[in-house]
This record gives sequence, structure tokens and C-alpha cells, in this order.
Amino acid sequence: MPTENENSMTNLEHAQNAWHQVLASPHLTDSAKQQIEIHKDELLLAFSRSLFIANTLANNPKAISRIIGTPPKNQEISFYEVALTEQLQHISSEDELSRVLRQFRNQEMACIAFSDVLNKQTITQSLKQVSALADVLITKAYHWLYDFLATRYGKPHDEHGDMHMYILGMGKLGGKELNFSSDIDLIFCYPEKGETQGGRKSIEHQQFFIKVAQKLIQALNKITNDGQVYRVDMRLRPFGDSGPLVMHFAALEDYYQDQGRHWERFAMVKARIINTHNPHCKDEESVAWLTSILHPFTYRRYLDFTTLDALRNMKKLIATEIRRRRLSNNIKLGAGGIREVEFFAQSFQLIHGGREPLLQSKSLLTTLKALSNLDIVEQETTDVLVEDYLFLRKVEHTLQQNNDEQTQTLPNEAWRKHALAKVMGYENYDEFNAALVNAMARIHAHFNDLVEEQSETHSQEDTLFTACQDAWQLSLNQEEFSDAFSDHLSVDEIEGIYPQVLSFKEKQRNYRIGQKGEDTLNKLLPEILYVLVQQHPHHAVNVLSRLLGVIEAITGRTTYLDLLLENPDVLKQLVRLCERSDWIAQEIKRFPLLLDELLTPLYLGQQNTDIVTSKREYEQELRENMLRIEQDDVEMLMDAWRQFKLCQQLRIAASDISGSLPINHVSDKLTVLAEVILENVVNAAWMQISERFGVPKHLEGQNKGFAVIGYGKLGGYELGYGSDLDLVFLHNAPRTSTTNGKKAIEAQQFYIKLAQRIMHLLNTKTLFGQLFETDLRLRPSGNAGLLCCHIDGFEKYQHEEAWTWEHQALVRARGICGDGELLTQFCEVRERVLCQHRDIDALANDVRSMRIKMREHLLSNTNDKVDLKQCVGGITDIEFMAQFWVLAHANQQRTLTEYPDNLRIFEAAAQSNLLSKETASTLQNEYLALREQYHHLTLADTKYADESDELDAIRETVTKQWATLFKEEVG
Repeated sequence: MPTENENSMTNLEHAQNAWHQVLASPHLTDSAKQQIEIHKDELLLAFSRSLFIANTLANNPKAISRIIGTPPKNQEISFYEVALTEQLQHISSEDELSRVLRQFRNQEMACIAFSDVLNKQTITQSLKQVSALADVLITKAYHWLYDFLATRYGKPHDEHGDMHMYILGMGKLGGKELNFSSDIDLIFCYPEKGETQGGRKSIEHQQFFIKVAQKLIQALNKITNDGQVYRVDMRLRPFGDSGPLVMHFAALEDYYQDQGRHWERFAMVKARIINTHNPHCKDEESVAWLTSILHPFTYRRYLDFTTLDALRNMKKLIATEIRRRRLSNNIKLGAGGIREVEFFAQSFQLIHGGREPLLQSKSLLTTLKALSNLDIVEQETTDVLVEDYLFLRKVEHTLQQNNDEQTQTLPNEAWRKHALAKVMGYENYDEFNAALVNAMARIHAHFNDLVEEQSETHSQEDTLFTACQDAWQLSLNQEEFSDAFSDHLSVDEIEGIYPQVLSFKEKQRNYRIGQKGEDTLNKLLPEILYVLVQQHPHHAVNVLSRLLGVIEAITGRTTYLDLLLENPDVLKQLVRLCERSDWIAQEIKRFPLLLDELLTPLYLGQQNTDIVTSKREYEQELRENMLRIEQDDVEMLMDAWRQFKLCQQLRIAASDISGSLPINHVSDKLTVLAEVILENVVNAAWMQISERFGVPKHLEGQNKGFAVIGYGKLGGYELGYGSDLDLVFLHNAPRTSTTNGKKAIEAQQFYIKLAQRIMHLLNTKTLFGQLFETDLRLRPSGNAGLLCCHIDGFEKYQHEEAWTWEHQALVRARGICGDGELLTQFCEVRERVLCQHRDIDALANDVRSMRIKMREHLLSNTNDKVDLKQCVGGITDIEFMAQFWVLAHANQQRTLTEYPDNLRIFEAAAQSNLLSKETASTLQNEYLALREQYHHLTLADTKYADESDELDAIRETVTKQWATLFKEEVG
């Protein structure tokens, strides 16, 4: 280590370099040079401790008389006000304003620093001077800009005359304890809405004050050749960065009443209006009004437990940051640093300030004195805290005065250490450091005696949960974040998670959810990270993206946040579902009510696979749901159906993911769910149409003379998640039949209107989405045909006009709901059509041709992905083979028409000796495997499967069977 003499030589070299720099200044006058030479010894000593003083003199040697002069002691504001007012009198542009403010600031700060580093004044005097200078610089800049803009826009007015914007100084500025090189936290507000008067262009008060505020921030914050006045931070204003720059008092009051956070109460303890008693207006009433808004928010007359919880959480956060960020070298943020003294004092202010006016001071020193006077804290404790606090503030000023930098970190360079020790009155740095360590240890001990810690749900040894808490609660950089999770996640996962957490934290600052919601969110996010990393460390990036999408959707609904926080099993279930299914994550994100379903995880694991029992259960549950709704309340009906479908689908999907439901039973449940809803919708539509037009006169009893036929996946019991419904509507009304209502219409028109109503109830998008997307193109004549067709017309079309592909579709058709007699008629028609004699070669050619057309039209060509439906050897190939066997052989084997689903068609074909039992079983298994994979692709919210050996084997088997059946060569 360097010796003390070596340190002194280093400091002397710095001083002499600075001395020569000042003397070489092109701005140096003979008079200034003479003064500098007279005070050479003092200046050299000051330069050895502060480069800032030397740099200021080099840039402005004329400032020598001020720098070596004595800073104001008791009338700081008056002194600065007079001096700055004089300099601002003759300027006419914002550039001139910027220059004057910076030069004045640098000159006066150098004067303060000169006295400080030579110990010509106490630290308390220095704090007052720095704060007073800031008040004057901000206030004078504001008034100049106010008048500057008023020449164009006029001035805001109220009943008392000119209206002004009030500037709240927060933190140390508010307490008149500003540190030497500090940023300043400000909040801007004004009394009332209105419009400016007396200018060339009148604008609203808020527009005017926003312009003033923007220019004021620029005047202070912008870095020019003359430096910067202050770094300005506006994030403490209501709603933070997303909030308006300036708010009127009424809006301010609404915010603090409804949405004020605990940390904002903590900040408001120090809030001070720094531009009161201005000469331009009478502001007593406005100040009183603003005070009446802020005071009750800050100081509660009665202590509530949320205050203690908030203090406990803040204290824990301070300790966590010290540990995670290794802030041992920081005299503000480290253990026993300045922040802990501030927290100590402000904690008692929040707890007791509502009943003890003496504790409502903005000044920390005054507050500590009041605590002992009120016998809340022993005087011995407050005396020690005052002494140690002032010691740290002196250290802080000295560090920052070295080069006008905002730092609270102890130096590494030997000459800076030597300078710090000397200013602090110690022979060497080791002696100083020993005193510093003792002071911070005393402070930290008193800090630790504050509010007791709560019992934790996780053990202190749980390093993963600690990392999750730190990731959310602290502003970790990427290196610190990586260090926190290095034992739990891979480098790739960490790099993927970090920006997501960072981005979500930024968004969270803009959420307007009130204190309770924010508290819940701050507890919930570490739990989410914890469960995620525990359960899915290798898929954390994708799953976190889905989870945060859900949390973002429910952030404004604190009930759902509470649900997840208070029910660990529900949270684990949500994480599990999001890991397995992006589709589920998106559904919950769109419809947060689905979270309620997660409260019954046992029910989500459905064991019942019987289709009849499932249908009966759905009917009963839907009936119970609909009992609460008036049948003429169409919107409520539509929402109820959609909610029911969403909830049941989630239950089915959860069971699917957990493996408790085989794929064919998943489809069964989705299909009967659609059937039950369809029947309910048809009944509601019938009631709505019949109330207007009556019912067709040919009907008897409860008959409707109407039936819904399901085609495709609905007809074949093979619905998937989000499948659309292929429907055909039939009726059996005589041509001459009309309705019996006051507004009678032909029965045919009645059934068309009924079909239109059903489609409206199914397709309309509400807040809960679309019930089902429907397709009616399989009706006779397709889009050109009637929405609802007579059963006789349906049969005639099928026999005389239908194409082969329409008969293929009929294979997978069945009655869903409607009159039993009409459904029986449809079954008979279907059997007659399917059992027609067909030329097998011509049929085979038609089926092959249609398959080729479909593949050319629908197959998406991707190099590394597979379209399971349309690819060669895929789902549609298997379906076409089943349809071919029915159409080719049903005239001789009528059992082939009995069932509309592929699995039982293969079984019937094997029993009819059209294929071997082994082939039938193989096709069934391959079909189920493809459908299962297709279902899971839907759950993952993607269309295409990855290439795999297993998939290649399935496709090869199916392709061979296709080639055998249709006498094709395998390519």
C-alpha cells in the first residue's frame, strides 16, 4: 500500500495540475490572476480535495471572488434570489436562461465546496445552502418560463388572479437536506381547470402548465457546454412515467384517495412546496388546498396494520438489496447507510405522525429531535443517529465535491482516499474507515430494531425463492440476475427470462390497480417464478411468456391475483396448464373467469368416460346455470352458454393434459358438450321466433317439426378444441302450412328465420367470444340452397343431384337434436342414400380425385413441418378410406351405415370381411395417434407437427393401406 507521504505527493500533483489548468485559462484576467495568487495555498489545498473547484475556476476565472468568499449562512434564499434575479433581468431567450442558470449554479456550488473541503463550515450549513440554492434555481427558472410563455398564450387565472403551478420538492430537496451532486424529484400540480387569458392564443390550463413543466425540466436537466443544473426525476408523480406531467388539484386528490401506494405515503413525508409566497399571486388559499389533499393521505389519524406491513416490506427490501447487490462500499444504500437513518425516522413519522404534529416535519434532523422529545425513542439513540447521520452526510458531500458526481461509493484511488480522510479530519484513510465502519454498524443496529419480521412461507435457506424475490423486487442488471439463478437455470433460460421480467416490471409500473393490488402482485410474482423454475426449468422461457400474459390480463382484477396467491395448488395447476398448452393460456388470458375452474383441480381430472353419463351431467349443469337467467334476456343467455362452454372445455383440456382422458374420450366429451349446448340454443331460438310469429299449424304437442344434423367432426364424435360445426337444418312442414301467431308467415319462412336465429346465437361474438363457428355449406345446393330444407327435398337432392363428395360427407352425418320422428326420417334417408349401388371403380376414381384436389388446395408446404390433416398418410387419407368402404359396400353390408365415426366404421368393415381385424386395428391406432397429436398441436396453439420417426412410420403404414385399397403404387 502507498505510504501517507506518497498519498500526499499524489494529491499535491493533482492540485498542481489543476493550478496550472486554471492559470492557463483563456478567460483569466489580471485581477482574477492576482486574487488567485494571493490565495494560492488555500486553493492548492482545495484543488487537492476537489477537482470540481479547479474546473469551475478554469472555465470561469471571474468566479474567484465568489469561490473564495464566504457562502451565505442564515439568509441563503434571499442572497441567492437577489443575485440570480439580477442576472436574469436582461436575458430574452431560453439559451441564455440555460447558460445563466448553469454558470450561477457552478459558481455557487464551487463556493460551497470550497468552504466544505477546507472545513470552514458545518455539514448542516452546507445542506441548507445546497437546498436553498436549488430552491432559487428551480423557482426563478419557473417564473422566467411562465412569463416567457404567457406572452404567447396568456396566463391561467382563477378568482384570486394569476394562477401558478406548484412545484413539490421530494426527498432530500423537500427536507432541505439536498446532497451536493443530487438529482431532484419533483411533482407538478395546479389548482383548477380553465383557459388562459390575455395572450395571442388561449389554451387550457393543463396544456399551458405542461408546456411550462417541459421547458423547466429541459432548462434544468439538459447537458450543455456549461454542464447541467440538476438531473430531474418525475417518476414520483401520480401514475409514474405513464401519468400526466402536471395534474390539477382535484385529479391529484382522486389519485391519492383511490390509488395512492404505501411508498408514495413514505415519499410524501418529505414533500414540500418550494415555490410558495411568490410575488406574482396570492397563493395562501391554493397552498392550504394542496396541503389539505396531501396531509390526510400521508398522516393517518389512526394506525392501520397495512402501514406496519408496508414498513416491514420496505425494510426487508432494503436488507435484500444490500445482500444481493453487495452494497458494502456504499454509504447511502449499504448496511447502516444514510437510507437506513431516513427509513428509521420516516417509519415513526408514518406510524405516529397523524397524532403527533411535531413528527410532521420535512427535516430528518428535526424529526429525530422530536422523537426523543416525545419519548418515542430514547434520546441516547437519537443523539447517536444524528451524529452518525451527519458524519455520513459529510462523507457524501466530500465524495461528490471531488468531481461533482452523484456517488455514494467509497473511492478506490489512493489520492481520493487521502483527500476524503483529510477533509473528514483523520490522519489516514484507515483511521477514517474504522470510524465509518463503527458509525454504520451503530445505525444498522438501530435499523434492525425496527418493526419485527413476518414469518416466511419459505425457509431462509431456500436460495431459489430468495432469487425469485430478488428478481422481482430489486432492479438487478443482467449479470446480477444471472448470478441469482445460476444454480437453478441454464444460461439460455436465464437470458430468455431476464428481458421478460424486466419488461413486465416496466409495464407493472403503469398498472393503476391501487395499493392492495400492487401488494398482492409483488407477493405473487416471486411465487410464480418459484413454481415455474421448480416445475419447468427447461421450458421456463416459453412458459413464463404465457404466464405473464395471463397475469397481465388479470392485473386489474385483484380478486384473481388473490386467488392465485392464496391457493398454491391453483397456481401450480395454472403453471402446469400453461406449460402444456399455449391454447389454454390464451383462453385464460382472454377469459379470466376460467381461473375459477382451477379452484377444483380434482374436478379437472375427469375420470368419467361414458358418453351417455357425460351428456347427462352436462345437461344437468347447464340447466342449473340457465335457471338464474330470464329467457327473454338474450345477452345473458348468450354469455351463459359461452361461459359454460369455456369452463367445460378447460376441464376437458386439463384432463387431456394430465392423461386421465384417452383421445377418443376427449373428442366424445367435446362432442356431447356441443350437442347439449346446441339443443339449448335451438330451444331458446324456437321460443324467441315463436313469440313473434307463433308456431306452424301442422305441429302437434311439443313437436317442432325441425331437426339439426351434424356433419364432419360433430357427426363423427370427433370434435377438437375450437372445432367449427358443420350443420344442416331440416323440417317437415307441408307446403301450405303457416304459423298461428298474430303475424302469420309461411312455415317454410318460419324455419328459415329459426335457422337464422340459431346461427346468430351461435356465431355472434360477445365479451366471452364466439360460441361456435358454424358452416352450412353441406346443405343441399350449398351456399345457394335454403338455410332450412324440407326432408323430402333433402332426400331428392341426395339421390338426384349430390356429388360423390357430398355422399362421403353424409357418411359422417347424424341427427343431433330435434323431433324424434324427423330424426328417424333422416336416418332412413341417410341409409337409403349410402346403400345405393355404385360402380366401385368409378367411386374409387372420384374419391382419389377429390383427395388430390383437397391436397392441392389445402396442403401447406413446409420443409420441416407436417400438416397432419392434409399430408400423404395423414388424417384425411384415413377418413377417405373409411368413407370409401361405406359407399362401396353398404348396399351389401348395411351395418356399415350404422355409425358415423371412423373407429366403428373400421370395426364394421372388419366384421364384414372387407379388411382384416389386424388392419382395422392398425388403422384405428394410427388414426387415434394422429388425432391425439393434432389435439395437442391445437393446445399448443400451432397447426403443424415436427418431423419424427414415429410420425414417419404412421404415415408409411397409412400410405401402404391407401395404395392397396385404391390400387396405387407407393411412391
